[in-house]
Amino acid sequence: MSWAGPDDVYLSTSLANYLDKKLLVLLRDGRKLMGTLCSFDQFANAVLEGACERVIVGELYCDIPLGLYVIRGENVVLIGELDLEREELPPRMTLVSVAEIKRAQKVEREASDLKGTMRKRMEFLDLD
Repeated sequence: MSWAGPDDVYLSTSLANYLDKKLLVLLRDGRKLMGTLCSFDQFANAVLEGACERVIVGELYCDIPLGLYVIRGENVVLIGELDLEREELPPRMTLVSVAEIKRAQKVEREASDLKGTMRKRMEFLDLD
């Protein structure tokens, strides 16, 4: 059984300021969610309405619709209000379809895996 410390109380009460506002939520696994905060509890578990996951690969991006989305508080790294008056992304960013962003993610993942494999193969050289 865990005890909610005084910091937890401040976190949940400060979330009250974000009710009915459009937020960006950064999760521990690196995902970025956007949506309107419609509910939360003392553990900072939150419910986003009209949520979407923003996926960015290089200069491509896609907002994948999620609908009503529940976020467990322990997975939240950062919460911030989106400024609806400002442009969200630089002009060089290109909106693509879900299928295109998934392909781009796969290519990026494969390139990263290859880089890791090459690094392991080169360890014996001790270039330091």
